[in-house]
Amino acid sequence: MAVSESNRYCLYACMSLLLITGNSIDDCWRCDPNWFYNRKRLADCAVGFGKEAKGGRDGRFYVVTDSSDNDVVNPRPGTLRHAVIQTEHLWIVFSKDMLITLKQELIMNSFKTIDGRGVNVEIAYGAGITIQYVTNIIIHGVHIHHCKPTGNAMMRSSPSHFGWRGMADGDAISIFGSKHIWIDHNSLSNCDDGLVDVVQASTAVTISNNLFKHHDKVMLLGHSDAYTQDKVMQVTVAYNRFGQGLVQRLPHCRHGSFDIVNNDYPKGWGVYAIGGSANPAINSQGNRFYADAVKHPYTNQVTKRIVGSESEWKRWNWRSSGDLFLNGAYFVPSGDASSAAYVKASSTLAKPASMVRAMTANAGVLTCRKDQVC
Repeated sequence: MAVSESNRYCLYACMSLLLITGNSIDDCWRCDPNWFYNRKRLADCAVGFGKEAKGGRDGRFYVVTDSSDNDVVNPRPGTLRHAVIQTEHLWIVFSKDMLITLKQELIMNSFKTIDGRGVNVEIAYGAGITIQYVTNIIIHGVHIHHCKPTGNAMMRSSPSHFGWRGMADGDAISIFGSKHIWIDHNSLSNCDDGLVDVVQASTAVTISNNLFKHHDKVMLLGHSDAYTQDKVMQVTVAYNRFGQGLVQRLPHCRHGSFDIVNNDYPKGWGVYAIGGSANPAINSQGNRFYADAVKHPYTNQVTKRIVGSESEWKRWNWRSSGDLFLNGAYFVPSGDASSAAYVKASSTLAKPASMVRAMTANAGVLTCRKDQVC
């Protein structure tokens, strides 16, 4: 992968510190001891279909000082809700450790970065984050867990607009009709619905370096079998660690094109790992799949098609290339196995699956401290 001039300094620093892992996102910025002062360098480090997500890179910093969420129609300045509804580009950081319990879903406006590095930020025991009909969002370094259904309430989505919202399902992060989105280095678990859902013709999305644990339906990519507008969807799932207590949808894909690259599945899965319906194109490359033959002895198959007949799914383009299968895990391919049959982001180059444990060892929220390598 070509290295931009803006990233050469950090890459050379990584090399000198022997910190190169093969994880091209982390190797781009993590070894910079001045990351605290160079926070916006992160926006140049994405890979995959969401590579162009710049978040609030071109705006000012907004410091969240208040963890409350008492008024969702007129949010108090200094709160996370007040920050994300603004119309200007903002790079949002936090003044201290915070537990934020959202009274209603957090509706984001375009060109925002939520950056939790340097402190411990939890969004928990209330609503989750909604990214709807917007562009250029980065969410990095946040714990999101125990999200609950909320809604049927008035709430504000911009300084000039508020209105009635119906019920939200209780997703950790819901991406709806949006593009240029990057979800990186978050820890997600135990929500009522999905952990990350990407639906309604969202595209140009990268989901990377996250730690997923203790959840049933983890990641849905595609609204429904009938929603053919999702054929435009292009999503990269890279360098994530799918940890203990997961059941299915790691991810589940519909209609679009999906790169699933260099992820680790060390704890197995309850029903399936990679599933789909409605003829998605799935490129599984350089992943490490470990089936849990003790807890789930009949689910060693990585893949699951939800469809009426084998004659139909045999035409779907699902391929495994360079994946590592352990403890009886196996992948059932279909369709055209050639590279020409798959849309791939040129910035995502899969490394050997033997490197995956090292590349994903620090998935989830990082422990970053000022003036230290992150």
